[in-house]
Amino acid sequence: MSKILQHRYWWIIILALFPVITYVSSLFSYRIDLTAEKRFSLTEPTKKLLSNLDSVIDIQVYLTGDLPADYKKLNIATQDILNEFRDLSNNRVQVSYISPGEGLDDSAKTYLYDSLSRLGVVFEQTQHVSAASDKATNQLIIPSALVTYGNRKPFAVDLRSSRKVFKNFNVVNDLPQEDKEATLNAAEALLEFKFANAIDKLTRTYIPVVAYAVGNGEPVDYRINDLGENLRNDYRLAIFDLKQGYPNAKQIDALLIVKPTQPFTDEDKLKIDQYVMNGGKVIWCVDKLYAELDSLMRSQSDFVAFDRNLNIDDILFKYGVRINGDLLQDLNCAKIPIVVGQNPDGSPQMQRFPWPYYPFVNAVNNNPVSKNLDRVLPIFPSSIDTVDAPGVTKTVLLASDTNSRRLTSPAMVTLNSIKDDADFQTFNKSHIPVAVLLEGNFTSLYANRLTKEIQDSVTRAAGNNFAKASVSPTKQIVMSDADIVTNSVSQSTGPLAMGEIPFENYRFANREFFLNCIDYLVSNNGIFQSRNKDFTLRLLDKKKTQEQRSMWQIINIAVPIVVILLFGAVYAWQRKRKYSV
Repeated sequence: MSKILQHRYWWIIILALFPVITYVSSLFSYRIDLTAEKRFSLTEPTKKLLSNLDSVIDIQVYLTGDLPADYKKLNIATQDILNEFRDLSNNRVQVSYISPGEGLDDSAKTYLYDSLSRLGVVFEQTQHVSAASDKATNQLIIPSALVTYGNRKPFAVDLRSSRKVFKNFNVVNDLPQEDKEATLNAAEALLEFKFANAIDKLTRTYIPVVAYAVGNGEPVDYRINDLGENLRNDYRLAIFDLKQGYPNAKQIDALLIVKPTQPFTDEDKLKIDQYVMNGGKVIWCVDKLYAELDSLMRSQSDFVAFDRNLNIDDILFKYGVRINGDLLQDLNCAKIPIVVGQNPDGSPQMQRFPWPYYPFVNAVNNNPVSKNLDRVLPIFPSSIDTVDAPGVTKTVLLASDTNSRRLTSPAMVTLNSIKDDADFQTFNKSHIPVAVLLEGNFTSLYANRLTKEIQDSVTRAAGNNFAKASVSPTKQIVMSDADIVTNSVSQSTGPLAMGEIPFENYRFANREFFLNCIDYLVSNNGIFQSRNKDFTLRLLDKKKTQEQRSMWQIINIAVPIVVILLFGAVYAWQRKRKYSV
C-alpha cells in the first residue's frame, strides 16, 4: 500500500481499485448478530424453508408511508426481516411496499378495502396527539402484508402482536392499561414466525387432514362455526363418527374431540386409544362439569355445577393428565352484563361486572404454542393436574393468573360469588393449568385388559395390529374447557368469533391458540421454534427526553462541529508556526 501511495499517479490507481473492491465485496454477505436475544438471526428451520424455495414469493407490505413513531419502528423491523428473507432465498422472496387505494376515488377505495378485508387484511384507526401543539389527528393504518404464491389464495399476515401487554395493575380495583410500546415490541418478535408460516402454508405439497369427532353429543351447530371456517382455510376438514369405525392415523393427521356431552363407551375409548398408539394426534376439549351461563340467566337463581360423567377419566389419566371435578376462578377475569334495574323508558339497565368464572389464562413458560399470545378466555374451566406417565413429557400451555381458587364439585354457581373480604382471601392460588401438551410414547389403556380374540377383532376392524404402546412418538393436547374453541351465538348478529363474548367488544386469542395447537400437532417443519423469540424492550424515559431535549441536541449537533473547528484551528496554527519564516 505504501508503494502505491508513493507512485506519481497513486490517486488514479486508487480510483481504479475502488469499483473492483466494491464489486468483489458485493459477492459476499456476512453479518454478526451481537444482540443478547439474537434479534437479527433467523432460526434454522426458517433458513431451510427459504433456501428450498423453487418459485417466486411475492410479499406486499401495506404498513408504509408517513407512520407514527411506534408503527415506524414496526415498519423498519418488517423491512429488516424481509430483506433477510430475500437474501437467504436467493431473491425468490420479492417485497414491495405500497399504500393501497392511493390515487383512487372514495368508491373505488372502499371497494378495494372491502376486498382486502375479506382476504384477512386488517385496518386500524389511530389517533396521534402532538406534544407540541396538543392537537389530535386521526390516521388509517394498515398493519398487514399479503403473501402471494402462484395461483393460490393470498395469505394475509397481521403484523401486529397477537398478545397485548398490560402495565402492572391491581386486579381488584384497577382497570388494565395497555403498554403499547411493549405490545409493538412483542409484534417484532413474531415477524419471522408469521412470514415463515405464511410461506410454508402456501408452498406445502401436502395439506393435513383434521377430523372432527362426533357420536358423543358434540356440537354440530353454529357453536363451532368459527372453528370450521378457520380450519377450512388451511386444512382438509372432515367429520368422523366414532360409532361407525376406527380412525386411521395414516389418513387423519389430528382428531378433535370438542365438548362431548354423552358418556364414552369402552369401544369408543378403544378406538381413540388405538388411533393414538398408531401415531395419531388428539386435541381433547372437555367440559367435565355441566356449567352454562344460559342456565343462570334463564333461572335468575343459583345452580349447582355437576359432573357430566363422560367416562374418560381413566384414559386421560393413563396418558398423563387428570381433569379435576372443580371450577376455576380468578380475579383477573372478563366481565358479563347484568340487569341492575330499569331505565326511565322501561328498558333494562345493564351493567358489566367482573365474572371470576371467566378467568384470563395465558402462557406461564416458553412453550412453542401459546408463548407471545394475548390472553385466552375460557368459560367455566376446571383445573388440570399432571400425573405420572412413563415416556410422556407434559408442558403447561395455559394457566390462570396469580389470584385464583378452585371450587370443588358439586360447585354452586352464583352471580355474587365474592361476598366479602374473606372471600377475596381465598384467591390465593397461582398458575393453575387449564391446557396441557403431552408428548412422547404413550401406553395403551387396554394393554393388558383384552383377550387375544378381542385383540384380533380390533386388528381386523382398525386395519392395524393391536398396539400396547405407541409405535412412534406422538402428541396430544388436553383442555379443561371446550368453550375455548367454540363460539357464542348472538340472537341479533349470529355466530361471533372464537374468543368473543357479547357486549365485551374484544376478541381474545382463543382462535390463535387453537390454530397454533393444530399447527403444532400436524407440522413437522420446526418453524414453531421462531415463536419462542423474546425481544428485550429497552425504552428511553420519555419525561427525561422531553426535559433534556435541548441539551442532547447541543451535545449531538453543536459539540461535534465545535470540536472539528477547534481541531482545524489548532492544526492550522501549528502548520503556520512550523513553516513560517
